[in-house]
Amino acid sequence: GNVLQFFEDRPNMCDAWNINLFYQEKMWEAEDLVTMELTENGPLYAVVHMEWKYSKSYIWQDLCVYAGERRIDFKTQVDMHETHQLMKAAFPVDIRTTYATYDIQYGNVRRPNNWNTSWDIAKFEMVLHKWVDLSDSGYGVSLMNDCKYGYGIRDNVMGLSLLKSAKSPDTEADMGEHFFTYALLPHKGSLGKETITQGILLNQPAFCVPGAMKKQAGQFLKKNCGTVLIDAVKLAEDGDGYVVHMHECAGGRAHVELTSDYSVKAYAACNLLEEYEEKTDGSAICADFGPFEIKCFRIWM
Repeated sequence: GNVLQFFEDRPNMCDAWNINLFYQEKMWEAEDLVTMELTENGPLYAVVHMEWKYSKSYIWQDLCVYAGERRIDFKTQVDMHETHQLMKAAFPVDIRTTYATYDIQYGNVRRPNNWNTSWDIAKFEMVLHKWVDLSDSGYGVSLMNDCKYGYGIRDNVMGLSLLKSAKSPDTEADMGEHFFTYALLPHKGSLGKETITQGILLNQPAFCVPGAMKKQAGQFLKKNCGTVLIDAVKLAEDGDGYVVHMHECAGGRAHVELTSDYSVKAYAACNLLEEYEEKTDGSAICADFGPFEIKCFRIWM
């Protein structure tokens, strides 16, 4: 796994935008491993540091494994100096399935991982947000990223596009240093909440900042349903109350109850323009969600 591949990338048109199917005809692997050493080995996590030299480019990578978690992080730095080459990371996995599940905004979508039809062949490179998953009924593997959104999956090989050294319109496109992290998550059963949660944690890590707290702060919003996610909490545009955006993330039905350590005076369902019709009094916000449904509420504290 984690095979670092470089392909000749000379699309027929729109050099910086397009990837044509024939790019797969010429491929080289980063095989010149300069160093591999265990740099950290503690009770919480361990790190294996690796460095590769490829042509004019250099790659540094920390492979991180964690106590109590199955996620494997690949924290990567690349000093890129290639011409018309597409860099990918490939993971062959021991899974047989006919489709992959791709994370998109407010949900996910299934797409074939085979080339049985001309329509399937045209989907050799697909877009997504935080993760892609290959699963059968008993086992699955998710490939996650924090800033790379192009994947090519065929049969049981998961490929993540990392860099594309186009020369038009910018002759220096993708040249120089890059920092990004991708991660592999093996899991039991088919796609579940663990993949969604770990994808969020990879993209929205906790930040530690200096300071002091005079007293224990309360939790602004608490929910009792794991498949309904709070996407945003903001002040209302007119200054009257707060607006909460939520969605159901697993493709099923859910009932959620939102409460707060502070007193909620009233709430109302609203649209994206923050318009509402009727307030409901009460200390808890109750709502039923359909598959991938998005809901917005205005709340008054």
